[in-house]
Amino acid sequence: MTDRVIAAILGSERSASAQGPEPELAGRAGLVAAVAAEWSEHVDREARFPEEAFAAAQSQRLMGILVPRELGGEGARLRDVSDICYRLARVCSSTAMIYAMHQSCVASIVRHGAENDWHRVLLRRIASDQLLFASSTTEGQSGGNLRSSVSPIEREGSHIRLERAATVISYGARADGIVTTARRSPEAAANDQVLVTFCRSDYLLTPTVSWDTLGMRGTCSSGFALNATGLAEQILPEPYERIHAETMVPVHHLAWASVWAGIAAGAVERARAFVRQAARQGNGALPPAASQLTLARSGLMRLRALIATSLRDYEERAEDTRALRALEFQVTVNLTKVDASELALATVLAAARACGLSGYRNDSEFSIGRLLRDVLSAPIMINNDRILTNIGSASLMGALPAGLHT
Repeated sequence: MTDRVIAAILGSERSASAQGPEPELAGRAGLVAAVAAEWSEHVDREARFPEEAFAAAQSQRLMGILVPRELGGEGARLRDVSDICYRLARVCSSTAMIYAMHQSCVASIVRHGAENDWHRVLLRRIASDQLLFASSTTEGQSGGNLRSSVSPIEREGSHIRLERAATVISYGARADGIVTTARRSPEAAANDQVLVTFCRSDYLLTPTVSWDTLGMRGTCSSGFALNATGLAEQILPEPYERIHAETMVPVHHLAWASVWAGIAAGAVERARAFVRQAARQGNGALPPAASQLTLARSGLMRLRALIATSLRDYEERAEDTRALRALEFQVTVNLTKVDASELALATVLAAARACGLSGYRNDSEFSIGRLLRDVLSAPIMINNDRILTNIGSASLMGALPAGLHT
Protein backbone atom coordinates (compact mmCIF):
# COMPACT_ATOMS: atom_id res chain seq x y z
CA MET A 1 0.00 0.00 0.00
CA THR A 2 1.37 3.44 -0.94
CA ASP A 3 2.04 6.35 1.38
CA ARG A 4 -0.59 8.32 -0.56
CA VAL A 5 -3.33 5.86 0.35
CA ILE A 6 -2.25 5.73 4.00
CA ALA A 7 -2.22 9.53 4.15
CA ALA A 8 -5.74 9.62 2.76
CA ILE A 9 -6.94 7.21 5.45
CA LEU A 10 -5.39 9.27 8.20
CA GLY A 11 -6.65 12.55 6.80
CA SER A 12 -3.11 13.88 7.11
CA GLU A 13 -3.84 16.78 4.79
CA ARG A 14 -5.33 18.39 7.89
CA SER A 15 -3.20 20.09 10.51
CA ALA A 16 -1.14 17.58 12.46
CA SER A 17 -2.04 19.49 15.62
CA ALA A 18 -5.76 18.78 15.24
CA GLN A 19 -6.67 16.24 17.91
CA GLY A 20 -10.45 16.36 18.07
CA PRO A 21 -13.17 15.52 15.56
CA GLU A 22 -13.75 17.77 12.56
CA PRO A 23 -16.20 20.50 13.77
CA GLU A 24 -18.04 20.69 10.46
CA LEU A 25 -18.59 16.91 10.47
CA ALA A 26 -19.82 17.11 14.06
CA GLY A 27 -22.42 19.69 13.02
CA ARG A 28 -23.69 17.50 10.22
CA ALA A 29 -23.79 14.52 12.55
CA GLY A 30 -25.85 16.57 14.98
CA LEU A 31 -28.48 17.16 12.31
CA VAL A 32 -28.68 13.43 11.62
CA ALA A 33 -28.85 12.68 15.35
CA ALA A 34 -31.86 14.99 15.69
CA VAL A 35 -33.71 12.93 13.08
CA ALA A 36 -32.57 9.65 14.64
CA ALA A 37 -33.82 10.79 18.06
CA GLU A 38 -37.26 11.54 16.65
CA TRP A 39 -37.67 8.03 15.23
CA SER A 40 -35.63 5.90 17.66
CA GLU A 41 -38.61 4.56 19.63
CA HIS A 42 -40.41 3.62 16.41
CA VAL A 43 -37.30 1.82 15.10
CA ASP A 44 -36.99 -0.17 18.33
CA ARG A 45 -40.67 -0.97 18.74
CA GLU A 46 -41.14 -2.06 15.12
CA ALA A 47 -37.68 -3.67 14.78
CA ARG A 48 -37.24 -1.85 11.49
CA PHE A 49 -34.36 -0.26 9.64
CA PRO A 50 -33.90 3.42 10.62
CA GLU A 51 -34.96 4.78 7.25
CA GLU A 52 -35.33 8.38 8.33
CA ALA A 53 -31.93 8.58 10.03
CA PHE A 54 -30.09 7.15 7.03
CA ALA A 55 -31.93 9.38 4.60
CA ALA A 56 -30.62 12.25 6.74
CA ALA A 57 -27.10 10.74 6.85
CA GLN A 58 -27.08 10.48 3.07
CA SER A 59 -28.37 14.03 2.65
CA GLN A 60 -25.56 15.20 4.97
CA ARG A 61 -23.03 13.23 2.87
CA LEU A 62 -21.81 11.18 5.85
CA MET A 63 -21.60 7.76 4.17
CA GLY A 64 -18.40 8.32 2.20
CA ILE A 65 -16.37 10.47 4.58
CA LEU A 66 -13.52 7.92 4.80
CA VAL A 67 -13.11 7.86 1.02
CA PRO A 68 -9.98 9.80 -0.03
CA ARG A 69 -10.56 13.29 -1.39
CA GLU A 70 -9.08 12.33 -4.74
CA LEU A 71 -11.95 9.84 -5.12
CA GLY A 72 -14.68 12.27 -4.11
CA GLY A 73 -14.72 11.64 -0.36
CA GLU A 74 -13.52 13.74 2.56
CA GLY A 75 -10.41 11.88 3.67
CA ALA A 76 -11.80 11.72 7.22
CA ARG A 77 -10.00 10.03 10.08
CA LEU A 78 -11.16 7.14 12.19
CA ARG A 79 -11.60 9.54 15.12
CA ASP A 80 -14.18 11.43 13.01
CA VAL A 81 -16.13 8.23 12.45
CA SER A 82 -15.81 7.39 16.14
CA ASP A 83 -17.21 10.78 17.13
CA ILE A 84 -20.19 10.42 14.76
CA CYS A 85 -20.91 6.93 16.14
CA TYR A 86 -20.91 8.37 19.66
CA ARG A 87 -23.26 11.22 18.77
CA LEU A 88 -25.71 8.96 16.98
CA ALA A 89 -25.69 6.31 19.73
CA ARG A 90 -26.74 8.82 22.37
CA VAL A 91 -30.16 8.87 20.70
CA CYS A 92 -30.46 5.71 18.55
CA SER A 93 -28.21 2.69 19.11
CA SER A 94 -29.28 0.90 15.93
CA THR A 95 -28.54 3.89 13.70
CA ALA A 96 -25.10 4.24 15.27
CA MET A 97 -24.27 0.53 15.02
CA ILE A 98 -25.27 0.36 11.35
CA TYR A 99 -23.17 3.44 10.63
CA ALA A 100 -20.20 1.90 12.48
CA MET A 101 -20.42 -1.36 10.53
CA HIS A 102 -20.74 0.47 7.21
CA GLN A 103 -17.67 2.58 7.89
CA SER A 104 -15.69 -0.53 8.86
CA CYS A 105 -16.46 -1.92 5.41
CA VAL A 106 -15.40 1.31 3.74
CA ALA A 107 -12.18 1.46 5.77
CA SER A 108 -11.22 -2.02 4.56
CA ILE A 109 -11.84 -1.09 0.93
CA VAL A 110 -9.90 2.18 1.26
CA ARG A 111 -6.84 0.69 2.93
CA HIS A 112 -6.64 -2.56 1.01
CA GLY A 113 -8.33 -1.88 -2.33
CA ALA A 114 -7.81 1.76 -3.26
CA GLU A 115 -4.94 0.88 -5.64
CA ASN A 116 -7.23 -1.49 -7.55
CA ASP A 117 -9.15 0.07 -10.47
CA TRP A 118 -12.42 -1.74 -9.74
CA HIS A 119 -12.42 -0.68 -6.10
CA ARG A 120 -11.44 2.89 -6.93
CA VAL A 121 -14.58 3.11 -9.04
CA LEU A 122 -16.57 1.59 -6.18
CA LEU A 123 -15.17 4.12 -3.71
CA ARG A 124 -16.17 6.94 -6.03
CA ARG A 125 -19.69 5.51 -6.10
CA ILE A 126 -19.84 5.21 -2.31
CA ALA A 127 -18.93 8.90 -2.04
CA SER A 128 -21.08 10.19 -4.90
CA ASP A 129 -24.16 7.99 -4.43
CA GLN A 130 -23.86 7.66 -0.63
CA LEU A 131 -24.07 3.86 -0.80
CA LEU A 132 -24.58 1.73 2.31
CA PHE A 133 -22.43 -1.41 2.66
CA ALA A 134 -22.97 -4.37 4.97
CA SER A 135 -20.49 -7.06 6.01
CA SER A 136 -20.89 -10.81 6.03
CA THR A 137 -18.30 -12.55 8.19
CA THR A 138 -20.49 -14.96 10.18
CA GLU A 139 -21.17 -18.24 8.47
CA GLY A 140 -22.74 -21.61 9.21
CA GLN A 141 -21.05 -23.68 11.88
CA SER A 142 -18.08 -21.33 12.22
CA GLY A 143 -20.31 -18.85 14.04
CA GLY A 144 -18.35 -15.81 15.17
CA ASN A 145 -14.94 -17.19 14.16
CA LEU A 146 -13.97 -14.52 11.64
CA ARG A 147 -10.77 -16.31 10.69
CA SER A 148 -12.51 -19.36 9.29
CA SER A 149 -14.66 -19.63 6.16
CA VAL A 150 -16.62 -22.58 4.86
CA SER A 151 -17.73 -21.40 1.43
CA PRO A 152 -15.09 -20.95 -1.30
CA ILE A 153 -14.74 -18.58 -4.22
CA GLU A 154 -15.31 -20.55 -7.42
CA ARG A 155 -13.68 -19.17 -10.56
CA GLU A 156 -14.79 -19.43 -14.18
CA GLY A 157 -12.29 -17.50 -16.24
CA SER A 158 -12.50 -13.86 -15.19
CA HIS A 159 -15.72 -14.42 -13.26
CA ILE A 160 -16.32 -15.63 -9.70
CA ARG A 161 -19.20 -17.23 -7.84
CA LEU A 162 -19.96 -17.53 -4.13
CA GLU A 163 -22.75 -19.39 -2.34
CA ARG A 164 -22.72 -18.74 1.39
CA ALA A 165 -24.90 -19.60 4.39
CA ALA A 166 -24.64 -16.25 6.16
CA THR A 167 -26.20 -16.66 9.60
CA VAL A 168 -26.07 -12.89 10.17
CA ILE A 169 -25.95 -10.00 7.70
CA SER A 170 -26.90 -6.87 9.62
CA TYR A 171 -29.27 -4.66 7.56
CA GLY A 172 -28.44 -6.95 4.63
CA ALA A 173 -31.86 -6.52 3.02
CA ARG A 174 -31.38 -2.72 2.94
CA ALA A 175 -27.72 -2.50 1.95
CA ASP A 176 -26.48 -1.38 -1.46
CA GLY A 177 -23.64 -3.87 -1.31
CA ILE A 178 -21.94 -6.51 0.81
CA VAL A 179 -18.34 -7.08 1.83
CA THR A 180 -17.86 -10.77 2.62
CA THR A 181 -15.15 -13.21 3.60
CA ALA A 182 -14.69 -16.50 1.74
CA ARG A 183 -12.17 -19.28 1.26
CA ARG A 184 -9.74 -18.40 -1.49
CA SER A 185 -10.67 -21.51 -3.52
CA PRO A 186 -12.36 -24.90 -3.08
CA GLU A 187 -8.92 -26.38 -2.33
CA ALA A 188 -7.91 -23.72 0.22
CA ALA A 189 -7.83 -24.19 3.96
CA ALA A 190 -10.58 -22.62 6.05
CA ASN A 191 -8.27 -19.83 7.23
CA ASP A 192 -6.91 -19.06 3.74
CA GLN A 193 -9.44 -16.31 3.14
CA VAL A 194 -10.15 -13.38 0.87
CA LEU A 195 -12.44 -10.38 1.22
CA VAL A 196 -14.83 -9.73 -1.67
CA THR A 197 -17.08 -6.79 -2.49
CA PHE A 198 -20.41 -7.35 -4.21
CA CYS A 199 -22.84 -4.66 -5.32
CA ARG A 200 -26.58 -5.11 -5.01
CA SER A 201 -26.96 -6.22 -8.63
CA ASP A 202 -24.40 -9.00 -8.08
CA TYR A 203 -26.26 -11.11 -5.53
CA LEU A 204 -29.48 -12.64 -4.32
CA LEU A 205 -30.37 -12.89 -0.63
CA THR A 206 -32.78 -15.57 0.54
CA PRO A 207 -33.92 -15.07 4.17
CA THR A 208 -33.16 -18.00 6.48
CA VAL A 209 -33.07 -16.65 10.06
CA SER A 210 -35.27 -13.86 11.46
CA TRP A 211 -34.18 -11.06 13.84
CA ASP A 212 -36.38 -10.80 16.94
CA THR A 213 -34.06 -9.76 19.74
CA LEU A 214 -33.97 -8.03 23.09
CA GLY A 215 -32.07 -5.00 21.81
CA MET A 216 -30.38 -3.51 18.73
CA ARG A 217 -33.62 -4.37 17.00
CA GLY A 218 -33.24 -1.82 14.23
CA THR A 219 -30.02 -3.38 12.93
CA CYS A 220 -32.22 -6.06 11.31
CA SER A 221 -29.42 -8.63 11.56
CA SER A 222 -31.20 -11.50 9.85
CA GLY A 223 -29.59 -14.56 8.30
CA PHE A 224 -29.54 -15.19 4.57
CA ALA A 225 -28.40 -17.58 1.91
CA LEU A 226 -26.08 -15.41 -0.18
CA ASN A 227 -25.73 -16.30 -3.86
CA ALA A 228 -23.33 -13.92 -5.61
CA THR A 229 -21.50 -13.62 -8.90
CA GLY A 230 -19.02 -11.06 -10.12
CA LEU A 231 -15.59 -10.39 -11.55
CA ALA A 232 -12.35 -11.72 -10.10
CA GLU A 233 -11.14 -8.14 -9.60
CA GLN A 234 -13.87 -7.65 -6.99
CA ILE A 235 -11.67 -9.67 -4.63
CA LEU A 236 -9.49 -7.31 -2.62
CA PRO A 237 -5.87 -7.92 -3.67
CA GLU A 238 -4.46 -8.45 -0.17
CA PRO A 239 -5.11 -11.65 1.84
CA TYR A 240 -7.84 -11.41 4.45
CA GLU A 241 -5.35 -12.32 7.18
CA ARG A 242 -3.73 -8.94 6.66
CA ILE A 243 -7.01 -7.04 6.25
CA HIS A 244 -8.32 -8.65 9.43
CA ALA A 245 -5.34 -7.59 11.55
CA GLU A 246 -4.65 -4.15 10.10
CA THR A 247 -8.18 -2.84 9.56
CA MET A 248 -11.14 -5.11 10.22
CA VAL A 249 -10.42 -5.84 13.88
CA PRO A 250 -9.19 -2.43 15.08
CA VAL A 251 -11.74 -0.37 13.15
CA HIS A 252 -14.65 -2.59 14.12
CA HIS A 253 -13.68 -2.64 17.77
CA LEU A 254 -13.05 1.10 18.02
CA ALA A 255 -16.21 2.05 16.13
CA TRP A 256 -18.31 -0.37 18.18
CA ALA A 257 -16.77 0.90 21.42
CA SER A 258 -17.74 4.43 20.38
CA VAL A 259 -21.33 3.27 19.88
CA TRP A 260 -21.44 1.72 23.33
CA ALA A 261 -19.94 4.85 24.85
CA GLY A 262 -22.69 6.87 23.16
CA ILE A 263 -25.35 4.59 24.61
CA ALA A 264 -23.77 5.02 28.04
CA ALA A 265 -23.74 8.80 27.57
CA GLY A 266 -27.44 8.76 26.71
CA ALA A 267 -28.17 6.81 29.89
CA VAL A 268 -26.06 9.14 32.06
CA GLU A 269 -27.83 12.12 30.52
CA ARG A 270 -31.22 10.73 31.55
CA ALA A 271 -29.95 9.86 35.04
CA ARG A 272 -28.61 13.37 35.54
CA ALA A 273 -31.92 14.89 34.44
CA PHE A 274 -33.79 12.65 36.88
CA VAL A 275 -31.52 13.52 39.84
CA ARG A 276 -31.78 17.22 39.04
CA GLN A 277 -35.57 17.05 38.97
CA ALA A 278 -35.65 15.08 42.23
CA ALA A 279 -33.35 17.62 43.88
CA ARG A 280 -35.58 20.51 42.79
CA GLN A 281 -38.66 18.76 44.09
CA GLY A 282 -36.86 17.93 47.37
CA ASN A 283 -35.72 21.51 48.08
CA GLY A 284 -32.17 20.70 47.07
CA ALA A 285 -31.89 17.34 48.84
CA LEU A 286 -30.40 14.66 46.61
CA PRO A 287 -32.32 11.38 46.23
CA PRO A 288 -30.83 8.24 47.86
CA ALA A 289 -29.56 6.82 44.58
CA ALA A 290 -27.70 9.97 43.53
CA SER A 291 -24.44 8.17 44.31
CA GLN A 292 -25.19 5.88 41.36
CA LEU A 293 -25.10 8.92 39.08
CA THR A 294 -21.56 9.60 40.30
CA LEU A 295 -20.61 6.01 39.49
CA ALA A 296 -22.24 6.27 36.07
CA ARG A 297 -20.38 9.49 35.22
CA SER A 298 -17.14 7.94 36.40
CA GLY A 299 -17.77 4.93 34.18
CA LEU A 300 -18.45 7.16 31.19
CA MET A 301 -15.26 9.15 31.79
CA ARG A 302 -13.18 5.97 31.94
CA LEU A 303 -14.89 4.62 28.82
CA ARG A 304 -14.18 7.77 26.83
CA ALA A 305 -10.55 7.77 28.01
CA LEU A 306 -10.13 4.13 26.99
CA ILE A 307 -11.43 4.80 23.48
CA ALA A 308 -9.36 7.98 23.07
CA THR A 309 -6.18 6.13 24.08
CA SER A 310 -6.91 3.22 21.74
CA LEU A 311 -7.72 5.54 18.83
CA ARG A 312 -4.45 7.40 19.33
CA ASP A 313 -2.55 4.11 19.52
CA TYR A 314 -4.10 2.93 16.25
CA GLU A 315 -3.47 6.19 14.42
CA GLU A 316 0.16 6.28 15.58
CA ARG A 317 0.68 2.79 14.14
CA ALA A 318 -1.37 3.22 10.97
CA GLU A 319 1.62 3.75 8.69
CA ASP A 320 3.52 0.81 10.16
CA THR A 321 1.91 -2.48 9.12
CA ARG A 322 4.30 -4.49 11.30
CA ALA A 323 3.27 -2.47 14.34
CA LEU A 324 -0.41 -3.01 13.54
CA ARG A 325 0.07 -6.76 13.24
CA ALA A 326 2.25 -7.00 16.34
CA LEU A 327 0.96 -9.39 18.98
CA GLU A 328 0.92 -6.70 21.66
CA PHE A 329 -1.30 -4.38 19.62
CA GLN A 330 -3.66 -7.15 18.54
CA VAL A 331 -4.14 -8.22 22.16
CA THR A 332 -4.62 -4.60 23.25
CA VAL A 333 -7.24 -3.75 20.63
CA ASN A 334 -9.19 -6.94 21.38
CA LEU A 335 -9.10 -6.17 25.08
CA THR A 336 -10.32 -2.65 24.28
CA LYS A 337 -13.45 -4.25 22.85
CA VAL A 338 -13.91 -6.44 25.93
CA ASP A 339 -13.26 -3.66 28.43
CA ALA A 340 -15.39 -1.09 26.59
CA SER A 341 -18.37 -3.42 26.31
CA GLU A 342 -18.27 -4.40 29.98
CA LEU A 343 -17.72 -0.83 31.17
CA ALA A 344 -20.56 0.50 29.00
CA LEU A 345 -22.93 -2.09 30.46
CA ALA A 346 -21.89 -1.24 34.03
CA THR A 347 -22.34 2.48 33.30
CA VAL A 348 -25.87 2.05 31.95
CA LEU A 349 -26.80 -0.16 34.91
CA ALA A 350 -25.56 2.52 37.33
CA ALA A 351 -27.61 5.13 35.43
CA ALA A 352 -30.68 2.90 35.69
CA ARG A 353 -30.21 2.56 39.44
CA ALA A 354 -29.84 6.34 39.74
CA CYS A 355 -33.24 6.75 38.09
CA GLY A 356 -34.89 4.07 40.22
CA LEU A 357 -38.41 3.12 39.20
CA SER A 358 -38.56 6.02 36.75
CA GLY A 359 -35.69 4.46 34.86
CA TYR A 360 -37.26 1.00 35.05
CA ARG A 361 -40.58 2.12 33.58
CA ASN A 362 -41.04 2.09 29.82
CA ASP A 363 -43.51 5.01 29.94
CA SER A 364 -41.21 7.43 31.76
CA GLU A 365 -39.23 10.28 30.24
CA PHE A 366 -36.27 8.93 32.24
CA SER A 367 -36.65 5.34 31.02
CA ILE A 368 -33.36 3.47 30.59
CA GLY A 369 -35.08 0.36 29.20
CA ARG A 370 -34.15 0.65 25.54
CA LEU A 371 -30.61 1.78 26.30
CA LEU A 372 -30.08 -1.13 28.68
CA ARG A 373 -31.45 -3.66 26.19
CA ASP A 374 -29.23 -2.26 23.45
CA VAL A 375 -26.02 -2.15 25.49
CA LEU A 376 -26.55 -5.75 26.60
CA SER A 377 -25.57 -6.70 23.05
CA ALA A 378 -22.06 -5.30 23.60
CA PRO A 379 -20.48 -8.31 25.34
CA ILE A 380 -22.55 -10.80 23.30
CA MET A 381 -22.35 -9.76 19.63
CA ILE A 382 -18.76 -10.86 18.94
CA ASN A 383 -18.71 -12.66 22.24
CA ASN A 384 -16.28 -11.50 24.90
CA ASP A 385 -15.65 -15.06 26.07
CA ARG A 386 -14.61 -16.05 22.54
CA ILE A 387 -12.21 -13.10 22.36
CA LEU A 388 -10.68 -13.83 25.75
CA THR A 389 -10.24 -17.48 24.83
CA ASN A 390 -8.64 -16.63 21.49
CA ILE A 391 -6.06 -14.30 23.04
CA GLY A 392 -5.48 -16.47 26.10
CA SER A 393 -2.28 -18.01 24.79
CA ALA A 394 -0.94 -14.57 23.88
CA SER A 395 -1.25 -13.56 27.53
CA LEU A 396 1.44 -16.12 28.34
CA MET A 397 3.89 -14.58 25.91
CA GLY A 398 6.06 -11.50 26.26
CA ALA A 399 7.41 -9.75 29.33
CA LEU A 400 5.28 -7.54 31.53
CA PRO A 401 6.27 -3.84 31.69
CA ALA A 402 9.03 -3.25 34.20
CA GLY A 403 7.87 0.25 35.08
CA LEU A 404 4.75 2.38 35.05
CA HIS A 405 5.79 4.44 32.01
CA THR A 406 7.76 1.84 30.06
